[in-house]
Amino acid sequence: MEASYFDMVTGRAPAELRIDNVRIVDVFSDEVRLGSVCVGDGRILGFSKMEALDVYDAQGAYLIPGLIDGHVHIESSMLCPARFAELVLPFGTTTVVADPHEIANVKGMDGLRYMLEASRELPLSVRIMLSSCVPALPIEDSGATLEAADLAPMLTDPDVGGLAEMMNVPGLLDGAPDVLAKVGIARAAGKVVDGHAPMLSGRSLDAYVALGVTTDHECTTPEELRERVARGMYVLLREGSAGREVKKLLPGLTTGNHRRCLFCTDDRQPADILERGHINGILKMAVEGGLDAVDAVRMATLNAAECYGMRDRGAIAPGLRADLVLVKDLKEFKVLACWAQGRLVAREGRMVEKLDMLWPGLLHSSVNIAPLPERPFSVKVPSGKARVIGLQPHSLITECRVQDVVTAEDGEVELEANPGLLKVAVIERHHATGKTGVGLLDAQYGLQNGAIATTIAHDSHNIVVAGDNEDDMLAAVRELERIGGGIVMVAKGEVLDELPLPIGGLMSDQPADEVAQKLNELLRLACFHYRIWEGADAFMTLSFLALPVIPHFKITARGLFDGDTFSFVDVDATK
Repeated sequence: MEASYFDMVTGRAPAELRIDNVRIVDVFSDEVRLGSVCVGDGRILGFSKMEALDVYDAQGAYLIPGLIDGHVHIESSMLCPARFAELVLPFGTTTVVADPHEIANVKGMDGLRYMLEASRELPLSVRIMLSSCVPALPIEDSGATLEAADLAPMLTDPDVGGLAEMMNVPGLLDGAPDVLAKVGIARAAGKVVDGHAPMLSGRSLDAYVALGVTTDHECTTPEELRERVARGMYVLLREGSAGREVKKLLPGLTTGNHRRCLFCTDDRQPADILERGHINGILKMAVEGGLDAVDAVRMATLNAAECYGMRDRGAIAPGLRADLVLVKDLKEFKVLACWAQGRLVAREGRMVEKLDMLWPGLLHSSVNIAPLPERPFSVKVPSGKARVIGLQPHSLITECRVQDVVTAEDGEVELEANPGLLKVAVIERHHATGKTGVGLLDAQYGLQNGAIATTIAHDSHNIVVAGDNEDDMLAAVRELERIGGGIVMVAKGEVLDELPLPIGGLMSDQPADEVAQKLNELLRLACFHYRIWEGADAFMTLSFLALPVIPHFKITARGLFDGDTFSFVDVDATK
């Protein structure tokens, strides 16, 4: 007969685990003390050196609470939930607050339910936030539309934390009934409403907060961070593969405001995680940037738990979940061992065992495009002055650059006559509507000698393709259609390499290291064959070109979108 939690707590039965000779990082008292921690029935029993069935000698290493990623799209790792868990648990992340916005935009409620059910039995605790913007904006062409009535029943699920990032800022501030309804059901259920408000300020920010939004992960300056904390918001310092704001925001942290701040990855690829770590890598970066180590740990644990109402975790104390991470020191944050609810799940950078995954079923069939015209990527600029999408280094923010282009007599932009200039297009791939938006991309992206196409195109996840010639662009799209989604790289009509992502065109069921290895091969190819700019991530930068909720200038299946005027514009700058 197994001993009960009560018996272990009161000493009537031995603890299941005792970790000895460990430096305990106390995020409550701001102390680090040498001692022992006892665990039983998935929870922390206390610090007394009680009898235990298993004893682990930490040899003076540091024990910190399980790390929490405050906002992540699991799909951006290109892994299904089980494989994602296998990737991040060895880095000490034991809880993630996940917005399945990507798969919801492809498969709607079926996508939401899959992510919820596929995560339930994992040692990684996945708190699902219900996607608020499917589609992200009314002007997008997603695979589904989710209304408040669709989401409301799921808010009673204990694994659902609230409403995910409210990207439709104009809709909320203008009082759009469907937007207000979604925020209303989350608030009525007493759950969190996440924000997404780049560059929002002043009176508009006041209204955004007053209407119920409590977090934001889109700050890019210390001033924005302070402005949000002053309004009672939690600010998530993001360090993803493309959006990297932690170093920019560290100067905004003070002893007075850091308790309202936490960390998130948002969108990070598996190769990047293997290279730089996960939340533990952000801790290293923050401490190198001058943040006190215990303050950094608190932001990655207790602050995040408090923000999302997870009162059972975030610290090392009796009664809390035994989500524990042993690290070598408080500088590098190299993870030696990770326990999830008292169970050793990873050691020395490796999972103890492989995790079972839920079969995705209907999510496999997701690429459905209409027959394409003879020249689907035609762009005409009769005036010779074109609006071109311009990039910024390591940023999701783009801008409109007006530049002269050489055209044929009929105004057609021929790339051969404009060295370095690229064409970029988004093709609707959910309902075979035939919608295709085509534009021009600044030479700074650096793509040469071919084309890249992917079904990862935030947030509606249509096909986005860029190239220096139309033939390779078309060949890349055709191959994507054949493999059911993923990433395809083409040169001179031949497929150089590809990464199939059959689950919704977004995720793989293969092991994380295999996906990461393949992605690394693609990235090397992007660097050495295509000469992609070092200030860009070849695939993530391309994916975010299709996200109109991020300033300033994007492209969708309906054409070029000016985020400042919230309107579609012609490639010809005189129109």
